[in-house]
Amino acid sequence: MRIDEHELDLSWEDDERPRHRHRRGGAQPPADRGSSEKGRGGRTAVALLLVLLIMGLLGGGAWYGFDKARDFFAVPDYNSGGAGETQFEVKSGSTAAQIGTDLTTAGVVKSQKAFVEAAKKNARSKDIQPGFYKMRLKMRAADALSLLLDLNNKVQSKVTIPEGKTTFEIYELLAKGTNIPVQQFKDAAKDPKALGVPDFWYTRFDKKESAKGVEGFLFPQTYQFNPGVTAQQVLKEMVQHFLDVAAKVDFVKKLEAAGNQFSPYEALILASLSQAEAGVAEDLGKISRVGYNRIKKKNMPLEYDVTTNYWLQLNGKPKKASKDLTDAEMTDPKNNYSTHGKLGLPPGPICSPGEAALVSAVEPTPGDWIFFVAVDKEGHSKFATTDAEHQKNVQEAKKNGVL
Repeated sequence: MRIDEHELDLSWEDDERPRHRHRRGGAQPPADRGSSEKGRGGRTAVALLLVLLIMGLLGGGAWYGFDKARDFFAVPDYNSGGAGETQFEVKSGSTAAQIGTDLTTAGVVKSQKAFVEAAKKNARSKDIQPGFYKMRLKMRAADALSLLLDLNNKVQSKVTIPEGKTTFEIYELLAKGTNIPVQQFKDAAKDPKALGVPDFWYTRFDKKESAKGVEGFLFPQTYQFNPGVTAQQVLKEMVQHFLDVAAKVDFVKKLEAAGNQFSPYEALILASLSQAEAGVAEDLGKISRVGYNRIKKKNMPLEYDVTTNYWLQLNGKPKKASKDLTDAEMTDPKNNYSTHGKLGLPPGPICSPGEAALVSAVEPTPGDWIFFVAVDKEGHSKFATTDAEHQKNVQEAKKNGVL
């Protein structure tokens, strides 16, 4: 029997659409029609379940695909604050991209992009300074950035060099702060030129021989040294800072403007003497003036006790208070630093003068003083133009227990 194609019941068709079917043999009995409707209803339910199942599978696949796509396009980053500890160096002149690359190589962050993105979101990222930092491994890029912005997190050796310290004392302070042996500083100091001291700094107009050491050129201040620094690098930085400050105060130019009464080296020696003699900073200018007046105007010996104390240190002996120095020590023929009974300046500086002392040597306070003495335990000095006036000041110093 041939079946008319119009009699196929496609249950996913729209049932509300008008049906125009021709049935042979007349109308179907009511009972048969009901049975047929039930069959079609069951098939519809099954079809609906199939559709829902397919949609569910498709939806799940779509979500899975979206999740994978999101992971694919997301910037790789760790999701923890990290673990362990490592040192990381930010090199001078590095960009955020370069820092990110170096952090990734060091195992600190997961990707360069993660660090760059974190830097873009933090306006302070431009404040990252060169140096070594304590970091953790496998940490979030934003956390890594925070550590690089925390200066307390820098790994450095902090060393403070006070004004008026000699090289012997400076080497001890540097060794303590950097764990570099004292001998390595002594060895590095043997070649001042390699440390950056220009040759002209050793020129003397008084025809005396220059000491040609680094004394006076190791500028006093607080330094921060990176891990692994060498003795030569430390001293070189200190010399460079001296040159920078000398340029800042126009040290050489002011000497030239004053008629070159002293060479730069001679003025540096005078600055070191004033630094060693001054008990308070406000006396520096007057003490330097006394030095000028004695050498240039009166042709008198300086008679500074501090120069003999330096000679004692050169020979491995401890410094003494002025009242404890003996005439034998101050007039010893071997004491080439003595300024008692000898005209002019000693062979070289006797300590590291600070900025104020350098200024005092090229801009001494105007005056005719040729004597001074500390008169109280705070270090204040009184100045005199005559010996009689000076002796009164000496008596005051003795009364106050200074001499």
